[in-house]
Amino acid sequence: MSLLPALDGTFGDADDAVIVDAVTTSWDDLAARADALGERIAGSPAVAVCGTSALDTVIAVVAGLRAGVPVVPVPADAGPVERRHILSDSGAALVVADPDWPEVELPRVPVPANGRRGAAPDVDGDATGLIMYTSGTTGPPKGAVIPHRALAAELDGLAAAWEWTPDDTLVHGLPLFHVHGLVLGVLGALRVGSKLHHTGRPLPERYAAAGGSLYFGVPTVWSRVVAEPDAAKALAPARLLVSGSAALPVPVFDRMRELTGQAPVERYGMTETLITISTRASGERRPGWVGLPIDGVESRLRDDAGDPVAHDGESIGGLQIRGATMFDGYLNLPDRTAESFTADGWFMTGDAAVTGADGFHRIVGRASIDIIKSGGFKVGAGEVESALLSHPAVSEAAVVGLADGDLGERIVAFVVGDGASDAELIDHVAAQLSVHKRPREVRFVDALPRNAMGKVSKHLLKS
Repeated sequence: MSLLPALDGTFGDADDAVIVDAVTTSWDDLAARADALGERIAGSPAVAVCGTSALDTVIAVVAGLRAGVPVVPVPADAGPVERRHILSDSGAALVVADPDWPEVELPRVPVPANGRRGAAPDVDGDATGLIMYTSGTTGPPKGAVIPHRALAAELDGLAAAWEWTPDDTLVHGLPLFHVHGLVLGVLGALRVGSKLHHTGRPLPERYAAAGGSLYFGVPTVWSRVVAEPDAAKALAPARLLVSGSAALPVPVFDRMRELTGQAPVERYGMTETLITISTRASGERRPGWVGLPIDGVESRLRDDAGDPVAHDGESIGGLQIRGATMFDGYLNLPDRTAESFTADGWFMTGDAAVTGADGFHRIVGRASIDIIKSGGFKVGAGEVESALLSHPAVSEAAVVGLADGDLGERIVAFVVGDGASDAELIDHVAAQLSVHKRPREVRFVDALPRNAMGKVSKHLLKS
């Protein structure tokens, strides 16, 4: 079976099968335009696609996948230095469409206005499907090489976990250059055969008007949705609300459940591994916990010495993953690839987690920035942030460790809110958690720095 069976006539056709920012097409027309483009780019070592929220972006990505040409999604908000690195490192020989990239001299291939559907493609599962660039703590972004077989395993695993079927209509407005918006949010619908409604922007009023059965969002989106109760209540008929790409604050989880009548599904993943852990459509949905590995994926926790960590819901360890959704490595970086795996073949995510006796996972945060070593204790920043967010005066919170001559690192909270003093918030945390987990300092700010997916850019807070 091809990666995207909805485009091979498997699920019939509908005039409104795919909607992207109010532009509507059928699966047949999408496949025809993609195949016409595929003929133009066939044989290219890789093609670059600007990830704007537009139907042409979907057509371009589909064209590459069906033609067996690696697709390089370029962030729509990337600057010229980042673009130059991505295009040079990836070996992209063509740019699809004509984005405003004045510094790029590669040939441009327009997206055709029409075309004719070709034969159902038979692309080797080991062939590269996507080269997705992911930023680390140092150096330029790294290209994660994702094969077709990993994409297929990922989407089938999530379809099983979320009971995703052709009867669904998926709604979201997420960027089309990340795993969440592009792989789950576009390729997932085209593999399952569900309708797709991309709202252009993830605005609460657009989500409310879409009438979907399955919704994707990041915590920033869901925070804005619950801030408009009428929009949130309009989602009550939906079958499933999914949150990912960052930890969903517990107060937002609770408010979603109150306004929509259902608790959201939370999940965990990375560009390198795709989505690997999730709560289930028919299972428990526990605030702050991301659930169990999907089909074809295994996980384990290890301490700094490489020894197993107890599954007691409290002990923190480094999360390691292996399974069918794994990337093939970092492009042109064999040493970095090798360093990312253990000797027995597990990918070291760099995230810290705890696991309960029931196998449920809670992500504590990035081991490099969200595990604070203060006064001989390991403290997870996420736990402190959740405690702060439970105070009615706090709307946003981010916790980091700053260098301290006595403690090693002192816990510092950056808070968006009004009506509470720093001493009151420190005492609030100490009353809920162990005293050593309380912030030693609270800094009130107007806003937290965030990236395109709504994740707080903590390195900016530490600088």
